[in-house]
Amino acid sequence: MRTLCTLIILAVGAISLVFGIIFIVQSGSARQQIADDIAPLTLDQVDARYDTVVAQHNAMRSSEEPKIQAGQAAPSDMYNYLSIQRTALGLTRSNIGQADFIKMTGIIDIVLGVGLLLAAVLLMQKKAT
Repeated sequence: MRTLCTLIILAVGAISLVFGIIFIVQSGSARQQIADDIAPLTLDQVDARYDTVVAQHNAMRSSEEPKIQAGQAAPSDMYNYLSIQRTALGLTRSNIGQADFIKMTGIIDIVLGVGLLLAAVLLMQKKAT
C-alpha cells in the first residue's frame, strides 16, 4: 500500500513539474506575442498609456455623451478613436496580467512538483529502512 502511495506521489510530482515548465515557457511566448502586437509601445508603457487614454476619453465623454444619448449628435471620430484605444489597451493589460498569472502558476507548480518528488523519495527511503 505504501509503495502505491509513493508511486502516486512520485507521478503527481513529476506531472506537476512538467506542467510548471510548460506554463513558464508558454507565459514567456505569450508576453513576447503581446509585445510584438503592441509595438512600438512597450509592455512597461501600457499602464501609463491606458491611464492617459482613459482620462482623455472620460473628458470627451462628459461633453459628447449627453448629445449622443439624446440623439442630437453622432460620436466624433476622436471619441470613437479613444473608445477603441481604451478597449484595446484594456485588453492588452488583461493579457499581460494573464501571462504573469500563468508564469506564477508555473512557478508554483514547479515548487509543488519538487516538493512532491522529495516527499516520494523520503517515503521510499523510509520504506527501505
